[in-house]
Amino acid sequence: MAGSIQDVRRACVEAGRGVAAQAARCGAALDADDSFPAREIEALSRCGLLRAPLPARLGGADLAEPLCANALALVLSALGGGSLPLGRLYEGHVNALTLILRYGTPAQARAAAIRAQEGELLAVWNTEGAQGVRLEPHRDGFRLEGAKILASGAGFVRYPLITARTPSGALLMVVPDAATAKADLAGWRAQGMRASASGTVDFSGLFASAEEIVGGPDDYHRQSLFSAGAWRFAAVHYGGIAALFDLARAHLVKTARADDPHQAARLGQAAIAVETARLWTFGAAQAAHLEDAEAAVAYVDLARLAVERAGLDVLELVHRSVGLSAFMRPHPIERLSRDLATYLRQPAPDRALTEAARFLARSERPIGEQWERP
Repeated sequence: MAGSIQDVRRACVEAGRGVAAQAARCGAALDADDSFPAREIEALSRCGLLRAPLPARLGGADLAEPLCANALALVLSALGGGSLPLGRLYEGHVNALTLILRYGTPAQARAAAIRAQEGELLAVWNTEGAQGVRLEPHRDGFRLEGAKILASGAGFVRYPLITARTPSGALLMVVPDAATAKADLAGWRAQGMRASASGTVDFSGLFASAEEIVGGPDDYHRQSLFSAGAWRFAAVHYGGIAALFDLARAHLVKTARADDPHQAARLGQAAIAVETARLWTFGAAQAAHLEDAEAAVAYVDLARLAVERAGLDVLELVHRSVGLSAFMRPHPIERLSRDLATYLRQPAPDRALTEAARFLARSERPIGEQWERP
């Protein structure tokens, strides 16, 4: 992906759209429990998108840099439109690289770069049950005990970035070699996102050296990166929302129902919701990099909820327009609806809304100027 930054951005976006088209063609075949889009991940590697978030000095395309935020948003939304599970996995890969590059050592950054260049998909696994993952001091490193749940790419990601606690309670990030970790996908029987290979990964007995600890205590929760990074999954959501609109429109045209005034009204309402999601997504891609961390987090919090609301509205409008066919397999609307409804369930939406509202209540700036950049 050599060339000017504009050429690099265009190349990344076109590559993302190409992989998304491939994923869309294979969507029905992957809609099964315990499935994983292995060929699509390989395609992401071949076209350079696994390494694209890396800085150019490490063989990447600077796709995760603020200047390339719109390009990354286009890549994420394209992948989400082709396959929400694939978009979810790629977003996790970008998140892992971002955290390692921000908080890791130069040696850790180089190691992550080599893995991405060699086709390794990375991930961030932080969700845990009652016990979580613990770091027990052992020789010159740590022995891991415990498991992560709802881990996308379980059994397929060898070098995940996970959170774990020391005996004193400090939260650290670790990138262990999970080749021998026990992955169990049996617990993931959600109605959608079946191709995300989400499940439980037990790290008990694995060893992590001191060189595999990324950053310091509680760096994982450091703002604004922790919350403002949510704009990336909102971008994947937006891609799925836009794809749902396109499928519904095609269905109405094919069945000669698009000219019905009631159908036209719903299509227009759905278009408004899609554009609302797009505007908030690309606004959040820029706002996430504001110097004012509180302002960045507040905007992204509002954006993720605006996109969620748009997705729920489009789901309802599409289902009312298409009718029972939208719930019948193998109609692509049925599969995409399940994936979108499942993926929209992101953690702590109420807290995101109220925290953003509290920020605005404290601010003395007019709302129209709140997120302006000089």
